[in-house]
Amino acid sequence: MKIFGLFSETAIDAGLEEYHKTQGAILLDVRTSEEFADGHIPNSRNLPLLELARIEEEISEKDAPIFVYCHSGSRSKQAAAALKQMGYCNIKNIGGIIHYHGKVEK
Repeated sequence: MKIFGLFSETAIDAGLEEYHKTQGAILLDVRTSEEFADGHIPNSRNLPLLELARIEEEISEKDAPIFVYCHSGSRSKQAAAALKQMGYCNIKNIGGIIHYHGKVEK
């Protein structure tokens, strides 16, 4: 477990396993576009936390299953809370890519 109990190192891998099993799921990376370009999880969409207000342009269905990640888990936690405030009801914060054990693409 990380300091303050945020995420275990396996949280993102378990979250991705659930993402892959969920029909119609969206994998959302809320890091900056520069971080995303440096390497991201395959099939993820990038919408930086500071641009989250335009989520409806990207994802209009409020019940879409959305799996959110960032670098360490802090921004994804903020994004998940904000998405719920905006009416999205099927949000899962899977933590930070720093603990991801799979392939990344650029």
